[in-house]
Amino acid sequence: MQSPIISTQSLSKTVSTKQEHLTILKEVNVEIWQGESVAIIGTSGAGKSTLMTLLAGLDVASEGEVTILGKKLSTLDDEARALLRASSIGFVFQSFLLIPSLSAIDNVTLPCLLNGQKEDKQRATELLHSVGLAARLHHTPGQLSGGEQQRVALARAFMTQPKILFADEPTGNLDQDTANTVIDLLFDLNEQHGTTLILVTHDPELAARCQRRLYMQHGELEERT
Repeated sequence: MQSPIISTQSLSKTVSTKQEHLTILKEVNVEIWQGESVAIIGTSGAGKSTLMTLLAGLDVASEGEVTILGKKLSTLDDEARALLRASSIGFVFQSFLLIPSLSAIDNVTLPCLLNGQKEDKQRATELLHSVGLAARLHHTPGQLSGGEQQRVALARAFMTQPKILFADEPTGNLDQDTANTVIDLLFDLNEQHGTTLILVTHDPELAARCQRRLYMQHGELEERT
């Protein structure tokens, strides 16, 4: 029987300050399967991004467990979690996070260098073609519009053929027309590569395009149809 690509067991996150203990996540249990598109939705401060960082192994839970690609994150050290992310997980953030001094194609091949692999300029070129940037390969981020920069970030996220792609408010800094283009590309790439897509968003239209919607409220998770 196939196992979920990501699962959590009683996942909780508490942050302590001098004044109080803040519970950000409360005993979250969820299973996500290969190839699914899943939206994590909810109001600001509901715990959406915290859940994403825990699912991706970017942060450590206070209690509970995350299992990703058959590996329990609690059994991995920082280096092993970083290797898992580098080999199997892609990220697209609201703020693009491109290197200003690098061209579009060099930003896209950067994950190869970070993984100790040879730069695959041909694959990077194909990915930039697929997101409509064939004429912008050698432009730096400063020479690109916000929508073009986000498309470079999308191409970069798919460079290492990730099994899972996390996107945190990927259209938050874009106008509606550009946002729609980026959303279409996200789902096209998801379908072409069979990549599991996990979106953090407050956009109901974007959430509606996903196969499943997980609603965060006061640190608790509820699935909605």
